[in-house]
Amino acid sequence: MKSTVVRVTTGSREVVHDITSECENFASSAGGDGLLHVFVPHATAGIALIELGSGSDDDLLASLRDLLPPDDRWRHAHGSRGHGRAHVLPALVPPYATLPVVDGRLALGTWQSVALVDLNIDNPDRQVRLTFLAG
Repeated sequence: MKSTVVRVTTGSREVVHDITSECENFASSAGGDGLLHVFVPHATAGIALIELGSGSDDDLLASLRDLLPPDDRWRHAHGSRGHGRAHVLPALVPPYATLPVVDGRLALGTWQSVALVDLNIDNPDRQVRLTFLAG
């Protein structure tokens, strides 16, 4: 088993941040066949497999805004307005994904990318743990 931590700065706005290249580089360096587990150890972020760059990332954020409005309805109410919704996010966008690796390459579909989804504008510094389990 090999593991590393990737640090991501998301800024002060909701983001869908592409981490595909970091995942590809780590899988390549680990080499061979196996599984890449991608995990974000935060209570307010998730990992999504999604097409990026075609508007889907903006559509995801808009959909999450509709499902989880940034208003004062949330019981978890510290931080910025609507912060409690970010704590509900991992129930909809899980904080992990497990991807097949074949010959050191991610076996993603043609349009799939790996993304960190972060609605928490109060914490711009994120970690993503990548773990390779050899087959």
